[in-house]
Amino acid sequence: MTGYNGSASTSRRDKMSPFTTLFFLSFSLLVCQYCVAQFDPLGIYCNYDTNISTRGQVSGNIDRLLPVLVSKTQLDGYVNSSYGLGKTKIYGLAQCRGDVSRQDCSSCIQRAAQRIRQLCPNQADSRIWYDYCFLRYSLNYFIDQVDTSVGAFLYNVEYLTNPVAFNKKLGALTRNIESQALNPNNAGLGKGEIKFTPFVTIYSLVQCTRDLSTLNCAQCLSYAVQNIPDLCHDTKGCRIIYSSCYFRYEIYPFFFPLDQAAAAKAAGSSSEYVRGMITPN
Repeated sequence: MTGYNGSASTSRRDKMSPFTTLFFLSFSLLVCQYCVAQFDPLGIYCNYDTNISTRGQVSGNIDRLLPVLVSKTQLDGYVNSSYGLGKTKIYGLAQCRGDVSRQDCSSCIQRAAQRIRQLCPNQADSRIWYDYCFLRYSLNYFIDQVDTSVGAFLYNVEYLTNPVAFNKKLGALTRNIESQALNPNNAGLGKGEIKFTPFVTIYSLVQCTRDLSTLNCAQCLSYAVQNIPDLCHDTKGCRIIYSSCYFRYEIYPFFFPLDQAAAAKAAGSSSEYVRGMITPN
């Protein structure tokens, strides 16, 4: 496993991987554990190289697969399934963040299934990311394959005043939660916190999709962590979200279980973020 070594970085936006195209959008994000952007996706990807007819067999198979993904994800927080035969067979995967309640998972995945068809009505390869869940489908078999070609990222516009010390602490925390995620008993989830100063705590969470082997989970998380300098820019909070894994850190509590005092602290925080999509050239 390759962990984040905590070395400081300057803003290197111009050195991002050449195989990705980045789209930036500045927006205001209210940090609230019970109202966090659950109605708007963090990212949406419609592959326009996979256009289909809305009345064709593939579209019909997608419409039949989505209820299966929703119902089974509501029960276990994860599912991969397929529908159809031959060249029109569609493969799907849905997963909720491992720390959220069944109720929040159910609400999120229902919304994701509805919105992905509204936003990508004519594409056979589509993906949608929310804070609490992720859903994708494709004509190509993708189960247990690391996919970092498409994703989303968000970073806080407020820069760290002491990035060297902060990144050292973040590196230690990241290595710890990566180890948790690779433990088969944790279903690909790792989360934790570490004191940065007496008044500032760093919170972080990582998760792999549950179809990945331990080796592939490690590979995906390693790739995400390696991209922290390029995508997070030494800021106070960041999310890197691929189709196979998820990484996030903040200086406020955001994962569950969350006590009332922590929830109130988070709800009282408001900050501006930059959001972008990572897509193949």
